[in-house]
Amino acid sequence: MQLGIISDTHGLLRPEAWEALRGMDLILHAGDVGDPEILTWLKRIAPVFAVRGNVDTQAWAEELPLHVVVEAGEVTFYMLHNLQHLDLKPEASGFQAVISGHTHEAKQFERNGVLYLNPGSAGPRRFHLPVTLARLDLSHKPFQAEIVAL
Repeated sequence: MQLGIISDTHGLLRPEAWEALRGMDLILHAGDVGDPEILTWLKRIAPVFAVRGNVDTQAWAEELPLHVVVEAGEVTFYMLHNLQHLDLKPEASGFQAVISGHTHEAKQFERNGVLYLNPGSAGPRRFHLPVTLARLDLSHKPFQAEIVAL
């Protein structure tokens, strides 16, 4: 199973992001969607799970949860926008991965057997950081996401 992981689009779905996500079995959007059309477009590629970010303040975004549990194959993900708001111990709760966004910086690390992954920002360039998303192949363990520069 192939997962596309994207965050912080802020209302912009770049053609490069669309191409990088084509062929994915599932897409996770870690918040700051910015425009509901982003999710509509992503759903044309694969099923989408998304959470609300701090810029998702309009009425349409009230439908988005602040966190979501996603089961993909035999892997259970916990997704939220801001990792600093994590209020549980993922390893004790049975999660194999935590997906977050917010910082606009792509980063992944392992702690207590749990993958922590931030795909970076796929929307408008912010600060000096590259524009990125991530792809994750669940058939390869230990999990190692591919960070894709757009």
